[in-house]
Amino acid sequence: MASEHPWWGPARVPFLLLTPACMALGVAWSAWQLAQQGLSLNALDALLCVLGALAAHVAVNALNEHHDFRSGLDQRTQRTPFSGGSGVLPANPSLAPVAWAMGWGALLFTVLTGLYFVVSRPGLLWDLAPLGLVGVAVVVSYTPWLTRPPWLCLMAPGLGFGPLMLLGTEVVLTGAMSWQGLALSVLPFCLANNLLLLNQFPDVEADQSVGRRTLPVLLGRLGSVPVLGLQYGLAFGAVLLGLALGWWPAATGLAVLGLPLAVSAWQRAQAHADDLPGLQPAMALNVAVNLITPVLAALGLALSI
Repeated sequence: MASEHPWWGPARVPFLLLTPACMALGVAWSAWQLAQQGLSLNALDALLCVLGALAAHVAVNALNEHHDFRSGLDQRTQRTPFSGGSGVLPANPSLAPVAWAMGWGALLFTVLTGLYFVVSRPGLLWDLAPLGLVGVAVVVSYTPWLTRPPWLCLMAPGLGFGPLMLLGTEVVLTGAMSWQGLALSVLPFCLANNLLLLNQFPDVEADQSVGRRTLPVLLGRLGSVPVLGLQYGLAFGAVLLGLALGWWPAATGLAVLGLPLAVSAWQRAQAHADDLPGLQPAMALNVAVNLITPVLAALGLALSI
């Protein structure tokens, strides 16, 4: 049992791939901007940004696992490879304190990383501190509070993986945030929202039983599919708009190669919204869109330096 459910299980390691995918976009965007000024990227600062973001992701995963175990939600969900929790704590209740310590310890690492940047470069304070405070608030409040108002629950994941990560990285690596960076963050914002949205489809009844009010609880599974499509459209539309306005180089358009996967995921979700076994291919495609698309955009930016 110990080998099947290791102590690091509450971190949900396979899910952590989303962070380097999104951070690749933030780092590449910053590197491209610096290159336009004849400057080079500080690799150590970039690495610290990635590690801080990764720690924040570990924190929200572990705290969510701990909260869902304590509330009884874990025992009510029908787990899939993409939803329903890791199952580690119901199988190993003795690991609950480990998950709690992991969550708060990882969050402390993220906070200390932010403080390092502010102390070493005080000029970053007024840009970086608000982003950091909002990020900490999202991590701490996500499971106990943000899962109650449906529209906040929808947008909280995207806020973390989109504007907070990308703009925070941009501030640290370039010294300032930009409107173009905010526009580019719409891509991971909408995709991450969709990742959690579709993964909530199998958990509707279980979520409802513990007071969670996700969008599928509010609108129903089929009623949430148009929101999925809208956010896909906004994500890829933001990339195309930025290309048309010259906000980023043409090669950033490589991100659009993720669009067929998004269309297929939306079509399958439409066809199988209430058929949970049939929904799993859509969920897999949704994960692929989230991992591949920001990396493609990052690759385009890197090739343009």
